[in-house]
Order: sequence, then structure tokens, then C-alpha cells
Amino acid sequence: MSTALSWFVILGTILSLLGCFWLIVWTNRQRASEEDIKESESHVWDENIRELNNPLPMWWLYLFVITIAYSAAYLVVYPGLGNFAGTFDWTQDSQYQAEVQAAEERYGPMFARYGAMDYDELVNDEQALGIGQSLFANYCAQCHGSTARGGPGFPNLTDEAWLYGGAPENIEYTIRRGRSGIMAPLGPVLGEDVDAMVAYVRSMADGLQAGTPIHTRYVTFCSACHGADGTGNQLVGGPSLVDDIWLYGSSDAEIRKSIVEGRNGVMPPNENLLGPDRSRILAAYVYSLTQGSGD
Repeated sequence: MSTALSWFVILGTILSLLGCFWLIVWTNRQRASEEDIKESESHVWDENIRELNNPLPMWWLYLFVITIAYSAAYLVVYPGLGNFAGTFDWTQDSQYQAEVQAAEERYGPMFARYGAMDYDELVNDEQALGIGQSLFANYCAQCHGSTARGGPGFPNLTDEAWLYGGAPENIEYTIRRGRSGIMAPLGPVLGEDVDAMVAYVRSMADGLQAGTPIHTRYVTFCSACHGADGTGNQLVGGPSLVDDIWLYGSSDAEIRKSIVEGRNGVMPPNENLLGPDRSRILAAYVYSLTQGSGD
């Protein structure tokens, strides 16, 4: 922050603490005398409502003073007064890095041991799968759900439909490098053929009847990603259109929205966050979900 803003924070904080202390001292000096108390308590309304003047007990006021003293000491030791870093030179980044380093020293050898194992070994190791499940809960459940069954726009990881391949190596690549699935908006180029395209895609999902003509617009604009037969293309992440698995919904309205407006799905890369060993363990856990050995 700028120097002027720093001084504004420093002076405002110090004056606030001094003001609180002065208020306590002033309140204590305003204690009523015995005569004043008796006089005020002699005031009676509605026969039985009597005014009382009971000052705060001293121990209560001392608690306020202790709180102010603690605040002042805290602001000397830790940052809080503008740009003043505090005598301990503490920062949240340094504490985070220290905790990360401590965790790495404690768990790093275990992750390295599992990271060197083959996928077949990891999938059959209960402890490794338990670690993978914890990693999934921390890093993946926000999008794919606690049960890994996904949601609108987020793939189900427990079925056999994989946009980029279901081999553990493919899953690990996705975790580490991320994916970017883009469905271009075709509304402007299809024009009046949008409804016909929706019907054709729907007919593919329901099973094309014998003699159904191939939609030439589909071949031109869709087959490169979804395949001429609609079975998808894992090289580019193009989903299959002939099964009952729909990433964004299977209604005519949702299909039409996908065609007209396009879709943009992003799986962020996690290599810097997880590292190679934990990425491998997590990939093994996700792979196990479709092999009948996961939780």
C-alpha cells in the first residue's frame, strides 16, 4: 500500500486504541457517589419502577484494559499497522510455505513410493486408493461431485465414457496438463437448418433408423469432432452422440443450445499443485472407479 495510506491506517488504529482507553478511564471517573446513588434510586415511577445506577465492576473494566494492551502488543509483533511488518516479520505466505515444506518432509517419501508403482499395483493397494480418495475429495469433488458422478458440464468419472480416453495414462495427463473442450457456436452458419440438426442429433442418440439420410451439414461441421457415425473423437475430446450420456443435458432445448451457442469446458492443469507423484496416485484412484475396486 502507499505510504500515505499506510500512515492513515497506523494513525487511525493507534488513535482508536487510545480512544478506547480514554473512554474506560473517563467511565471509571464518572462513578456516582453514595449520595447520588441514593438520590437516583429515590425516583419511582408507576409505584414500583425504580431507577438504579450500578457502575460496571472493576474487574470488568480491567478486562477491557487487558484487551487493549493485548491488541497493542499484537500490532507490535505481527503486521497490522500499515506497511509495518511487525517484529516477528511474519507473513501468511511464509507460514504457508513452512507448512507445505513440513508436510512434504512428512508425506513426500510416501508419495514418492506410490508414485514409482505401476498402475496395476496402485489400483489394488487399499492405502494408495485411500490417499487417492482424499486427494479427490480435496481437489476434484468441487466439480465432479463427492461420488465422482459429475453434473451438468462436469463429466461422470464412474462410467465408461471418456472424452479423452479412460486409460490411466490418459487420466494422469488430464490431471497434470488439464483439458480445454470447445464446441464452436454453429447457429450463425446453420441458420434455418438448426432445427433439422437438432432432430438429426436426436435421431443419432435414439439409434438411426435404416435409410435415414446422413445430414450433409453434420458431415461438414460436426463429423471432425464427433465422428461420421457420431461415436466421438477422443483425440480432440469430442463426445459420443450415440449413447445416453450427455454432458450438458439431453433435451431438445439443451441440444439446441449446444449447437447454436457452443460450449466451452475447461479442466485446469494441476501439475504444479499436485506434483507427479500425487497426480499418479489420483489418476489410479479415478481409474479404479470404473474397475470395480474403488469406494
